[in-house]
Formats: sequence, structure tokens, C-alpha cells
Amino acid sequence: MITARGTITMTDALSEGGLYRLMTWLSPGYPVGAFSYSHGLEFAVEEGAVSDAASLSCWLADQLCFGSGRNDAILFRHAHAAVARSADLAAIAALASAFAASSERHLETTAQGRAFVEATADAWPCEALDRLLAAWDGPLAYPVVVAVAAAGHGLALEPCLHAYLHGFTGNLVSAGVRLIPLGQRAGQRIVAALEAPVAQAVGAALDAPLEDLGGAAVLADLAAMKHETQYTRLFRS
Repeated sequence: MITARGTITMTDALSEGGLYRLMTWLSPGYPVGAFSYSHGLEFAVEEGAVSDAASLSCWLADQLCFGSGRNDAILFRHAHAAVARSADLAAIAALASAFAASSERHLETTAQGRAFVEATADAWPCEALDRLLAAWDGPLAYPVVVAVAAAGHGLALEPCLHAYLHGFTGNLVSAGVRLIPLGQRAGQRIVAALEAPVAQAVGAALDAPLEDLGGAAVLADLAAMKHETQYTRLFRS
């Protein structure tokens, strides 16, 4: 059932309408500017830490299981669960904003978060996004706002997490294809290889408390910091 506000009930989470919205919001064409960020990957390529398909695949798998991808999934899970509680939403939004490992990571998540809210509130308004904006007037982290919109439209957590992390990895594979450079077929082989790490990250996030936020992808965090002063670059992060 779709309400007057355009909200799909949770029982319709896998309906055509729900799937349509999820695919739209997390497609490369959604106007959040994801294509302009490399998440520090540009510096990793510059210094030779990532130089071919194998090293790119390992780099991204580590992000999913031990780094920012893992943390995004945990924040997503808790924001999705807190959609009806304004105070909890505000606390999670504040934590997500503060948890970025570098200034460029902060720019990346909050710029995309704000762009996602603007596009989604215009085309697919829902009370959950209104509640978040009323409760928190600070920077909006991308995983939090996607989770709130998904929950507000009655989309179940697990498929949304899979879609979010698929979009996360797909964007970075695209950046790697351009930076290394690699062919498009090599890029698709990497996407295929990351299916298992994405599933692992989703499974871990479903049971993870907020206290489990943290990571061990130190080289990726350092690359994001060093990208801020990289002399020549194509990406904003």
C-alpha cells in the first residue's frame, strides 16, 4: 500500500515500487555527485599501493570488512532502526558526521548526504526525512540519510544494505578503472569478486552495536588524508 505521502509499507518492501526506488536512489545517475569522489583511492594509485585489478579488489574488500564501508553499514543499520525516534536519529547523525577519518572524507559523505536529501525530498518526500531534518540541523552523512529515506518508505533493512554497499563499491571500482587505468571488463570482474565481501559486511552490520564502529584499514585512511595535499588530482577525495 502507498500512502498519500508516498510511503510504501514494510510488507511491500520487495514490491516493484520499492525496488524501483532503491535502484534509483543508489544508481550512478542519482544526483549526489558520487562520481567526483575516490575515497582516497586516487592517492593510493599515485603512490603505487593500488596498481592493478588484484590490488584494487583487495583494497576495496578491506574497506568493506575493516574500514569505512563497514562503518557506513553499521551507521545505516542504526539509522534505519531509529527512524521513528527523533532524539536517536539526531545522535546517530551527529556521530556519523564526527566519525569521518579526514576532512575530505567528511566532505564526501556530507556533500552526498545533503544532495541526496534535496533530490529525494523533492521527488520522494517522506515524513522520516522531515523528522531527521527537524531533529538535526548539522552535516548529514550519506549512509544515515539513505537509511532514513529507505525506512521512511518502508524498505526492509537487509536489501537496502546490500544495495548501499553495492553502490559504494561500484563507484570506487569505476574510479579505479579510470585511475589505474583498467578495462571495463576487468572492472566488472572486480565487482563480481566483491559480492562475497559485501555480503559479509551486511551480515556483520545486522548484529553490530554502535560501539563496534571503528576500523583497521589504516592505509586507506592515510591515503584519504594525504589526498588532501596531492598536487595533481582528478577527484575531490
